[in-house]
Amino acid sequence: MVFFDILVTNPRIMFEKITQENVLNVLEKQLDQEQYRKLEKISNPELLMFIAKYILWCKPEKIFVSDGSLEDVAYLRESSVRNREEITLAAPGHTVHFDGPQDQARDKAQTKFLLEEGDELPGTNTMDKKEGLSEIHEIMSGIMGGKELYVCLHCLGPTDSQFSLPAVQMTDSAYVAHSLNLLYRQGYGEFRRQADDSGCSNDRFLKIVHSAGELDENMASKNIDDRRVYIDREAGVVYSANTQYAGNTVGLKKLSMRLAMYLASEEGWLVEHMNLFGVKSKDGKITYFAGAFPSMCGKTATAMMSGFGDGEGNGGIVGDDIVHIKVVEGEDGVKRLAAVNVENGMFGIIKDVNAKDDPEIFNAIVDGEEVIVSNVLVASNGDYRWIGDERGEYPAGRNFQGEWSPEQAGKIPPSHKNARFTLPLKNLANLDANLDNPGGVPLGALVYGGRDSNTWVPVCQALNWHHGINTMAASLESETTAAALGKEGVRVSNPMANLDFLSVTMGRYISDNNNIVDGVDEPPAIFGVNYFLIGEDGQFLNGKNDKVVWYQWMALRINGEVDAIETPVGHIPKYEDLMPLFQEHLGQEYTKTQYDEQFKIRVPELIAKVDRGLAYFDDKGDDVPEILKKDLLSQKERLEKTLNS
Repeated sequence: MVFFDILVTNPRIMFEKITQENVLNVLEKQLDQEQYRKLEKISNPELLMFIAKYILWCKPEKIFVSDGSLEDVAYLRESSVRNREEITLAAPGHTVHFDGPQDQARDKAQTKFLLEEGDELPGTNTMDKKEGLSEIHEIMSGIMGGKELYVCLHCLGPTDSQFSLPAVQMTDSAYVAHSLNLLYRQGYGEFRRQADDSGCSNDRFLKIVHSAGELDENMASKNIDDRRVYIDREAGVVYSANTQYAGNTVGLKKLSMRLAMYLASEEGWLVEHMNLFGVKSKDGKITYFAGAFPSMCGKTATAMMSGFGDGEGNGGIVGDDIVHIKVVEGEDGVKRLAAVNVENGMFGIIKDVNAKDDPEIFNAIVDGEEVIVSNVLVASNGDYRWIGDERGEYPAGRNFQGEWSPEQAGKIPPSHKNARFTLPLKNLANLDANLDNPGGVPLGALVYGGRDSNTWVPVCQALNWHHGINTMAASLESETTAAALGKEGVRVSNPMANLDFLSVTMGRYISDNNNIVDGVDEPPAIFGVNYFLIGEDGQFLNGKNDKVVWYQWMALRINGEVDAIETPVGHIPKYEDLMPLFQEHLGQEYTKTQYDEQFKIRVPELIAKVDRGLAYFDDKGDDVPEILKKDLLSQKERLEKTLNS
């Protein structure tokens, strides 16, 4: 039996037997000539070896390599419809995907980090690496039999940039491949560029292997009991099996975020769960903000505010979910922090998106050139609806559980509460022109905000970088809503709104955030915001659009155009600076009474907040930086001095 036949019939030996010298021969045996030629042009043996190993392991019947061309992108989209993973809708370019009834969300229980013996990641779901690799390889052995494998090459961040991070995903789901094409930049050319660049490392890329597994009659994953999502952070690999839901399968999103965070910590940059947008001031200056908000606290709504840009690419949204932040030296020789959106699309919850409250997203969904919706209600005429779209009564049709009629509304909602939309950012009318700028955008400020009914003011600037990171970012907390956890008002700590996605210890992560400005000439400002302050009458003290004013004030503050009042927790606006901004941007009168109620410093509540932070970090490991505790204690001392004065 010749060597290559041994590999095919005995795939367990291939991890040792496939080498840089024979990998092209292995691939040529497995691919047709057209697909083989695409890979042959990439001089990256590490990439080719990874692809070859999992072709032999998963045993697909057919293999398609996407080079990012219009023809290849169209093939993936058409395959998803041909495979019945997506169904065309009445709106041109719109399709719907239905996940299985038990596969409608991220599987947190079976999403695990694979750690070497002796490694620890406190507070995270982990398992022994050898055990995990053995299990997932057993599950994935021959799992793609009878199916087509799609090899998708993408780039996190703009291409031809110091931010460029290539990634490969191998999947047997055309729906996943189609989603990747809407959400991420094509990376075939970037893989070739980096392979040809002697200054680039050929093993510096992220890797994802996914199979939906055996499918039922509705083309949904059948073996949910064997659903697994395993993360090998050191090797930079994600394994996903027996699931289709995008949060478990579109590996370049939150799964690769964990891989990238580990890489960033090793290399000295940051991966953050943040929005990114530009605010255009009256004088035409654009100031860029990145903001972290826990779920249900306004992250996407803030980035989408139409009042920030002019609709012509000057200001507006750059990203809504994940940013990479690095130190960049400008042409003037000044070192600053700059950020990019790793994506060029949006994967969001569609529930409650409506024309009145979310006009930009609503229009991008309804009128966009290409949109995938999942687990919504589809009428017989191909129109689709979702919970909270506010377009009248819901028609009979098909939804996430099968046939649906209005009579079922009391028992089964018309669409799933976690139903999603996937669309390219080019669908948005308020898109900033610097989305693909290879240098990123210079950060004027980082902003942190949670749901807080009675403590934090609407906007407050930190005293300095470390004060902001430790008392606003690391100490970020948010009150639960009844919809989230069944009990309202419980304060939950969520450092940098990134707790669910940490792939390093919390102490290391906080240190990375503190240290990123070492050597930076002009660190961004840091602000804490709160959109959810409640008055004595039980009503919100902030209007929904007031955030336009808060960010315009922040921009003025960053650019040295307004003074502020120093308090024990930071700098707050002066009334005389806010009053004209309300009139200019919202056409509203802003009274001194409103200001006094919103911006009074609630000292006892703020002391209690510091105490909660100190208690929270007490058991988070020995590597929690000393500066964190120092800044919290200093803040408490200032507050107590104010209370006793």
